[in-house]
Amino acid sequence: MASRELEVVRLPQVDDEARDGRLPALLDRLVGPFQRGTAPEPRPAMGFYTDTTVCIGCKACEVACKQWNQLPADGFGWTGNSYDNTGELSATSWRHVKFIEQFADGHPPASTGSALGAAGGPGQAHDGRWLMMSDVCKHCVAAPCQQACPTGALIHNEFANVYIQPDICNGCAYCVAACPFGVITRSTFSGHAHKCTLCYDRQKDGLVPACAKACPTASIQFGPIDELRERAHRRVEALHRDGVTGAHLYGADATDTYTELHSFYLLVDRPEVYGLPDAPFNPWLHMTQDYLRTALAGAITLLVPLAVFLLWGA
Repeated sequence: MASRELEVVRLPQVDDEARDGRLPALLDRLVGPFQRGTAPEPRPAMGFYTDTTVCIGCKACEVACKQWNQLPADGFGWTGNSYDNTGELSATSWRHVKFIEQFADGHPPASTGSALGAAGGPGQAHDGRWLMMSDVCKHCVAAPCQQACPTGALIHNEFANVYIQPDICNGCAYCVAACPFGVITRSTFSGHAHKCTLCYDRQKDGLVPACAKACPTASIQFGPIDELRERAHRRVEALHRDGVTGAHLYGADATDTYTELHSFYLLVDRPEVYGLPDAPFNPWLHMTQDYLRTALAGAITLLVPLAVFLLWGA
């Protein structure tokens, strides 16, 4: 991809079409914001596949994400939680490398186990290990944040990624409450919601997202989502043959309560160990009863005064 990046840099800059005269330019400024632009042609769905078994916790993805997206630093505070100094995903940290220590006495032995640990299923005993995972927005196929957004700031772009348009966001935080993964937060500076864009600007130029490009172990893999799923299933089968029976995919396939994710993971322990919900659900699944209760309350609100009026009039 290095040659492609050099090629993109050398491409000529394209200016907006010139407007002849001040009046057409003024009309364009007045009417333009109310016109709908031409929607881009749909492209193959793209996403991330994160293989946690080869993550080394180097945080190159965090640094690359901040550098490319020009995100401010979060300070240099020490959380005391292993080697995690980021703490969580936020409006200024769109990538977060998690460190989960699994040692009997709380201290790693002189020769620590790998991320795979001993063979066995999730929750089974092992010699001691670090579980590391680079967390990011899941880019859900049916995204609760997008469904909850009242302004249309959250959309699915032509790559089937969930994208926030900050200039349309009104800071209501409905998306923050709707996300079952705790991905989205509001900026303390602007009040707008922010999260991973899956490097939409780089994708449009045919480039790999900054985090995937910087990952030295190919823990973060980017590409067409169908190809990534096939690759991930082959990797799980290989791990099972090697005795790592706890290896499984999280979010690659839809469940009864949630759709598949366009940013899914290969894990070797229970999802809760990694800070992921075991069975995420879309809040809209519970909205039917809320609608019925609201309709019933509205009907009672109308019928009670009507009944009082009729009885009082009689």
